[in-house]
Amino acid sequence: MKALIEGILKFQTEAFPQRTDLFKHLSTTQQPGTLFITCSDSRVIPEMLTQQEPGELFVIRNAGNIVPSYGPEPGGVSATVEYAVAVLGVTDIVICGHSDCGAMTAISQCKCLDHLPAVASWLRHADSAKVINQGRTHLSPAHKLSSMVRENVAAQLTNLLTHPSVRLARQQGQLNLHGWVYDIESGAVEALDGRTNQFVSLSEHPQTCAYGSNPETVAA
Repeated sequence: MKALIEGILKFQTEAFPQRTDLFKHLSTTQQPGTLFITCSDSRVIPEMLTQQEPGELFVIRNAGNIVPSYGPEPGGVSATVEYAVAVLGVTDIVICGHSDCGAMTAISQCKCLDHLPAVASWLRHADSAKVINQGRTHLSPAHKLSSMVRENVAAQLTNLLTHPSVRLARQQGQLNLHGWVYDIESGAVEALDGRTNQFVSLSEHPQTCAYGSNPETVAA
């Protein structure tokens, strides 16, 4: 806690004074353009990765960057998606997985999670990705994990499409969906190309999109 408190004091004396006008504006309004859904992993910092200022990202973080399919009893993720799209009017949603993900490691290695029943239940929202990944041949455990991370991003995008607010915004041509994978060691980001269903370098293909605002533009 000492480090956190020292950080707060540094923020108040150094960082905050440099952005006084920004925080004054944000004190009564927010207009984020993007909903960023990523893992709770401490090594993944959305604002640092995307170099965004306060107020520019609306963020959901949970184990495995998961978005449950819309159902009769929507949870916190569903509520946040709905608010971001229907109230804040975000124009883009990013689902961002990452390398060395603990949640995806547990799935790819079929680890017993009986001692973590809440985690096991939560990760069942990635079952479709697990089935696909288990049905493929992998060169190594590391390759299997890398594949699982990518399959999960694709699966969560599919789950996202079941949300009424998302479907409506896309039908109205107001929302694009993106699937990214961040490599912690290199800083590289790959993006799902909806035309080929392959992940490509975002730096080389910055216009890559998984599901465009046109409902017909979907991943193969």
